[in-house]
Amino acid sequence: MFIERNICNPEAKSGWIEVIAGCMFSGKTEELIRRLKRSSIAKQKVAIFKPKIDTRYHPEFVVSHDANKIHSIPVKSSAEILSLSGECDVVGIDEAQFFDMGIVDVANDLANAGKRVIVAGLDMDYTGKPFGPMPYLLAVAEFVTKVNAICAKTGEIGSYTYRLEGHSDAQVLVGEKEAYEARGRRAFFDGMKERGVYRHASSSKAKPKKRAKKAAIK
Repeated sequence: MFIERNICNPEAKSGWIEVIAGCMFSGKTEELIRRLKRSSIAKQKVAIFKPKIDTRYHPEFVVSHDANKIHSIPVKSSAEILSLSGECDVVGIDEAQFFDMGIVDVANDLANAGKRVIVAGLDMDYTGKPFGPMPYLLAVAEFVTKVNAICAKTGEIGSYTYRLEGHSDAQVLVGEKEAYEARGRRAFFDGMKERGVYRHASSSKAKPKKRAKKAAIK
């Protein structure tokens, strides 16, 4: 379990970034809420933000799949977070993959100002590719927590978000169990192959170019 640094030391001025990453149904938001509530218990000023596009459970609450919730501020862009975070000690950001790339600079600016920044988001999209700004946030974070779900097909560890058939191919599609399920590596790639989405690396290798013959030295 993650243990906070300097949570009870208001004199500590050094900020940092924590990232909680994983697939859908892995407990990312649950862990984000847990950390933010502990900060509130420690009498720290907390501000929580989420993208306005995410209205699945409630337009003004960050809500986990297990129905735990905490009040948040929905914003259209990452730039709004800087102006709205004010004098808070801890900034929570949920569903970071939906934000613009400016969220990376925002997180750095907040941490550099001495704030604790806790970010949660999907590390990969439904095709298994890095999602939006998440890989960059993972790179600049001091602390990274990778959480896993349970594969809906095999019961193994699930670290991929599989989009069920019959839904849009757009990268961003806000949905729940009607559109997604967590899958392990084997079940995920088997499903992608069946849909003709995944191609093995060997099938896309370029043929090696023939070396040009050296001119004979006379």
